[in-house]
Amino acid sequence: MAGLIRDAPLGQIIRYLSANKYFLYEEERPDFKCPSSYVHPEKVKESTASFNALESAGDSSEGIGDEKVRMDGGELGPKLARTSTADRLTADGIVLVDWYTTDDPDNPQNWSPWKKHFVSLLICLYTFVVYCGSAIYTPSTRFIAEHFGVSTITASLGLSLYVLGYGIGPLIFAPLSEIPTLGRNGPYIVTFALFVILTVPTALVENFAGLLVLRFLLGFIGSPCLANGGASLQDIYSLIKLPYALIIWVSGAFCGPALGPLLSGFSVPAENWRWSLWETLWMAGPVFLLFFICLPETSASNILLLRAQRLRRLTGNQNLKSQSEIDQANMKVSTIAFEALIKPWQISIFDPAVAFTHVYSSIIYGIYYSFFEVFPLVYIDIYGMNLGEMGLVFLVALIACIIAATTFAAYLWLYLVPDIMKRGLRAQEHRLVPALFAVFGPPIGLFLFGWTARQSIHWVVPTLGILIFSGSQFIILQCIFVYLPLSYPTYAASLFAANDFCRSAFAAGNILFATPMYLNLGIGRGISLLGGLSVLGIVGMFILYFYGANLRARSKFALS
Repeated sequence: MAGLIRDAPLGQIIRYLSANKYFLYEEERPDFKCPSSYVHPEKVKESTASFNALESAGDSSEGIGDEKVRMDGGELGPKLARTSTADRLTADGIVLVDWYTTDDPDNPQNWSPWKKHFVSLLICLYTFVVYCGSAIYTPSTRFIAEHFGVSTITASLGLSLYVLGYGIGPLIFAPLSEIPTLGRNGPYIVTFALFVILTVPTALVENFAGLLVLRFLLGFIGSPCLANGGASLQDIYSLIKLPYALIIWVSGAFCGPALGPLLSGFSVPAENWRWSLWETLWMAGPVFLLFFICLPETSASNILLLRAQRLRRLTGNQNLKSQSEIDQANMKVSTIAFEALIKPWQISIFDPAVAFTHVYSSIIYGIYYSFFEVFPLVYIDIYGMNLGEMGLVFLVALIACIIAATTFAAYLWLYLVPDIMKRGLRAQEHRLVPALFAVFGPPIGLFLFGWTARQSIHWVVPTLGILIFSGSQFIILQCIFVYLPLSYPTYAASLFAANDFCRSAFAAGNILFATPMYLNLGIGRGISLLGGLSVLGIVGMFILYFYGANLRARSKFALS
């Protein structure tokens, strides 16, 4: 527990104020024995000869992992990392600082299961709060329109701008989290603190323009979890375990908007329109305190950079550097800006596989957000429900999420993971198999919802359409989110940011044009228009599955 707090913002502040007297790292303890290769780098080659001798004797796979290798600095401990030999010494005399052993406890990949699950839970809660903060505004829309004397469509800007804000934010915060000196926690803590603070003036604002500006800012500064949450999970889980963690994380993002109207559906009519905005503060405040007290850094680059700094202070050897410091020394600001801001859009435009995933995920995500506009027209105006009862209908998305997540986890457990263990990693398109079945769900669910939403048909029937749409959407997005980083690993973070922007921008637009579309075309025709767009995804997904390898072979960006 002490290590958990030490690496969290609270522990770092305590260390700073006490001049590193409390919450010591291994290198700061009196009994720490510095590896000889860091104290005397010229002896690295000698240790290399010993290492190679052990390898030639057949001990590379067994003996070296069980024996303790003694150098001048003392015993290093079991399982000496391969980079502790000549790989540490560069041609210009720089000694690379790496993990001490293959089971180094400071390596997030080696954390205990409970620590990994706890950190994952915090990130999922953070993601849920930010996403929930978007749609929790929905029950207040009609009251805000009345209070400020604007139309309901204009009042919907409070939701639309929030969604647009958390679409733009990742374009900035995703690259920031890759800077080793900042790590993951830097963007998380600063922006989350601002998010909590801004919820107060948002709930107290007295003019409509101010409300819209604050809602946009809330979405914008709340976006780091959406940009970097998956990267944090990737830091701590192996390739085999990561898909399971992503299921939980995506579930938090998926259920947040759906449960928002439920959380405020009864309280807003009973109190006032500001109540939903206060509820955002009540959710975000406790989660931020947990972040501040016990969220450790997960970025290996940041952890090793700080370790290199401590070793330089300890040994006086200024040639001890982490890989990130070596890389940054050769980087130009213009190169970083191009890779972060221009490259993902260049790939998105010129690579048809990426373009399809952006367009299709934007369509189904935008349709999902249009439900917040069509639900009042269906469940309040047609079926005579109140706001609280309409909020309960959104529980169908939670049910769909549970069913889809369980199904996808079973697919991983029973088929994909055993297949990988037996045959190794297949072509990336193999990960799209579940989507080939799920891709039929959106049009089926939409047409069922649109053409059964009438007084003569029980409300359960159109709600089943929402269930089908939501569950299939969950599986489709899971497959896309796995396909992109496998095919484009170098640009994965930036592509996720670009994908998030496309989805959020389309969703923000959908929120605004949904109500006029449904009022002018009717529920059935309006939903049919969206359902027709989702049909295009069926063709595109099958093309991507059967011809994706050929597309990647022609792409200069993809990993073949």
